[in-house]
Amino acid sequence: MTKAKYFQLIIILGFMTALGPFSIDMYLPGFSGIAKDLHTSVTNVSMSLSSYFIGISFGQLLYGPLLDRYGRKKPLFLGLLIYILASLGCVFVRDIDTFIGLRFVQAVGSCAATVASVAMVRDLFPVKEIPNVLSKLMLVLGLSPMLAPTIGGYITTNFGWHTVFFILMMLGIFVLVSSQLGLPTTRLPDETISLKPKPILNNFISIIKVPQFNTYTLTGAISFSGLFTYVAASPILFMSILKVDAQTYGWIFAFMSVSFIGSSQLNSLFLKRFSSEQMIFASLITQIIISCIFLVLAFNGLLGLYSTIVMLFLFLGCLGISNPNTAALTLAPFPNNAGSASALMGASQLGLGGLASFAVGIFVKDSIVPMVAIMTCTTIIAFFILIIGKKKIKKTIVNSDGEITMAH
Repeated sequence: MTKAKYFQLIIILGFMTALGPFSIDMYLPGFSGIAKDLHTSVTNVSMSLSSYFIGISFGQLLYGPLLDRYGRKKPLFLGLLIYILASLGCVFVRDIDTFIGLRFVQAVGSCAATVASVAMVRDLFPVKEIPNVLSKLMLVLGLSPMLAPTIGGYITTNFGWHTVFFILMMLGIFVLVSSQLGLPTTRLPDETISLKPKPILNNFISIIKVPQFNTYTLTGAISFSGLFTYVAASPILFMSILKVDAQTYGWIFAFMSVSFIGSSQLNSLFLKRFSSEQMIFASLITQIIISCIFLVLAFNGLLGLYSTIVMLFLFLGCLGISNPNTAALTLAPFPNNAGSASALMGASQLGLGGLASFAVGIFVKDSIVPMVAIMTCTTIIAFFILIIGKKKIKKTIVNSDGEITMAH
């Protein structure tokens, strides 16, 4: 593969990866405007965010079998077409219930790009290159929360919130055209894969039963729920507890994204010397040490604004290293049904992340301790799952170097 072709593939897959995060974050600054125009409350508008998350969870599992049965491009085309039409509907929406419904449909459509991008990484690149490619896609995921609200705020202020959805529609059209014309056919349709409920369920069960899949999916999803915990708790933490203004909070949120982005790029360098298995183990050990220190400091009331930022920065940096590697080892055993494996992995991550966010809503009120306690517990649980899972991997393991080695 030439450097130009490699760069082209990364760019297109990056835009496919960015579609979901941009659809979530770009309209956030327009909440009050949407509430005013649709004659409702901001709380009701926030239901459109919940419906989007429900749509993502449902769509992940829907597209997995479709991508394996019909190849990658047809389901991707259909999903993006649904996304484009739903985005257009949001431009002209007149009531909140329709808006919430359209956001659900928009999410289901965007899932095609999310699941297909990960499955196509498994199709297009050798196993040893997958963590490196996923690190580059993590760069896109890390940049999206920084760029999307800022861009959305500028557009909403100058052109109104309707324009945000028009731009999302145009982004959907760009992703559709570029993916259909710029990506190779990575997988031919497989008529042996049934789309009846029982065979689909059996296919998912067969994937879950693979020790390498369930070990690294659960390890990755539970440790990554620390990020969801931080995102859900951060407005309360910084604006209510630490008393910073909204603009300062925005800058802090952007600065935190630098940690996740930077460490995911460092991961590419580390992989030249260490295996993905070693990287996961080291990052989780480091994450446990950081979170335990963080918890002790929080419990004793020794944290100010800057020390809190430092501890969170270090914690998120560990996630930027472990996440691409757990994803790579999760997908490695599935050259033939990477779509379904990718869907299950994504649904697990979102489901556990949603539970962590729900826990934040219950426990995080006027103290930083519950947030840090949740982050510490998820990290320790992820580490024990890794250790126990590795012992249960009886067969050979496909590692990040593309070699078959005996699991220890």
